[in-house]
Amino acid sequence: MSGLKRKDYEAQLEALQLDLTAMARWVQHHGKRVVVLLEGRDTAGKGGAISALSEHLNPRQCHVVALSKPSERESGQWYFQRYVPHLPAAGEIALFDRSWYNRAGVESVMGFAKPEQVKAFLKQAPVFEKLLTDDGIVLFKYWLCCDQKEQEERFAERLEDPLKRWKLSPIDLEARKHYDDYTKAREVMLEATHSKHAPWTLVDFNDQRQGRLSLIRDLLSRLPETKLPETELEFPPLKGKPSKEKYGVLKPIGRGK
Repeated sequence: MSGLKRKDYEAQLEALQLDLTAMARWVQHHGKRVVVLLEGRDTAGKGGAISALSEHLNPRQCHVVALSKPSERESGQWYFQRYVPHLPAAGEIALFDRSWYNRAGVESVMGFAKPEQVKAFLKQAPVFEKLLTDDGIVLFKYWLCCDQKEQEERFAERLEDPLKRWKLSPIDLEARKHYDDYTKAREVMLEATHSKHAPWTLVDFNDQRQGRLSLIRDLLSRLPETKLPETELEFPPLKGKPSKEKYGVLKPIGRGK
């Protein structure tokens, strides 16, 4: 349960989302490419954070990337290859709900990757990210933190709520046994991949409302002044009475008789 009242949270979030829309206009105007990686434990709040970031942005400009497990063909590719097509073009924003860091997290802890594969990833990831940032991509890497007690409460909520049960998988339930292993894997990952050109930012998500606000504030604070003059649009009155819809072949459902 958040210590921040919903009304206060929504007021603060609305102000930040206005700044995000200004940021999106800046990205488009200057042809910037922005990548935001959201990583963290199961139930940490990645989906909610992405919704808060993208809710009022044009989905043609802001893309959410949430890949399923690799196909057989993808498993035989260069590890980073499946992520490259989802990188943004000029004027676009890509929000990754988990990313190439799956290899350092769930794949490492749950044994889906061999130790030598994880070791190779930790060596290659900073090089890969240097290529991205050298080419002009603006890269943000966030790790969402939550204590095990909070995680257990969220797992229980998902189990009890039919509308949220789809979020709970056998892998999630198995991962409950590995809370400390995930901590160790995260620290190894940070040691190897926290760099000047692609730093990590850890965000406390024990309170998800506060966490979303903190994350958005941090992201906006690390960009230059993004506000641009809005285009003035004329909205003259109609010349006549508004027309009503007319139907021939089909009629809409839900229309009263």
